[in-house]
Amino acid sequence: MKKYVWTLALLAAANAFAQVPAAIVRVADDAKVIDRVAEVSTKRDLPTDLLKHIVTEDIDLLRGKRGDGTYQYAGFERLESSRKEETFSVQAKKSEDLATISFKGEYAYRLIVGSPNRRMLVTKNRHIWIDRIEIESIPLGDKTTKVHPIKVEAWLEPGDAKPFDFPDIARQVTARVFVRGDKDQGYGNVDLTLISAKIFDDPTSPYIDAVNSAKAILRSLDRNEIPSIRSMAQRISQSLRVADTSPAIAAVPAPTPATRTVEVTAPRVDDDATYRELQAVEDLLTGTEPEKREGLDRLHQLLRHLRPRS
Repeated sequence: MKKYVWTLALLAAANAFAQVPAAIVRVADDAKVIDRVAEVSTKRDLPTDLLKHIVTEDIDLLRGKRGDGTYQYAGFERLESSRKEETFSVQAKKSEDLATISFKGEYAYRLIVGSPNRRMLVTKNRHIWIDRIEIESIPLGDKTTKVHPIKVEAWLEPGDAKPFDFPDIARQVTARVFVRGDKDQGYGNVDLTLISAKIFDDPTSPYIDAVNSAKAILRSLDRNEIPSIRSMAQRISQSLRVADTSPAIAAVPAPTPATRTVEVTAPRVDDDATYRELQAVEDLLTGTEPEKREGLDRLHQLLRHLRPRS
């Protein structure tokens, strides 16, 4: 029994140093700030952009974002979550020299090269010669830049669009399209679109409830639903178990001296109570600085209480 208790105690103490709870504590603190800001705000003066920025950063923390663009508790799929678009003008030259159009994006897996029907409201667009495409990217989970050439060599007619998939989902990507206009018809426009991959949260994540609540806050911010924002912010704090006040220290029975002797008799240790106390200590050691100090105090009390008699 004593060996079992000591093992749990040491694991609880080591866990405080093995984990890095600062990011989670920050999310819980941010949730309290969001709740307070929403409480004193109206729909007119709610700082929506600022709160969105905070919540988006907190979602990355809860998902365990790594330096290589991947997440500990989330992954990407080749499904569209958003798109980035831009229109470029391609000039016609007397020679057949190519112009280079560069387009940058993040977390993309597909490039769409399209030709709009109109250059302006009434002017018909002209076809564009697409010679080749060069995809320079840093794939997810990698820090090495890779270049993927795509040979096209075809005219892109007004109203047409051609998709080009990347070998990997790119954390960062620069798409270079080598084009030229028709020297007999004149310049034309071309649309470039990068399709971003969709991120899926791991349902087994220990922070999945907080992530879902944070995403609900983003949706509520779009609709200025202050009661919903406050409710979800409070839920994040509760799900992360970071409270303003620490739980009370459990009472430890005092040793009872034997009759007509100075020898101290250690009380019988209850396995369930000891385990619950160690769980409470572990939670405190992964909390805020005041909670960590209380956790260490409670751990020291428990160890002194369980110390074998000499």
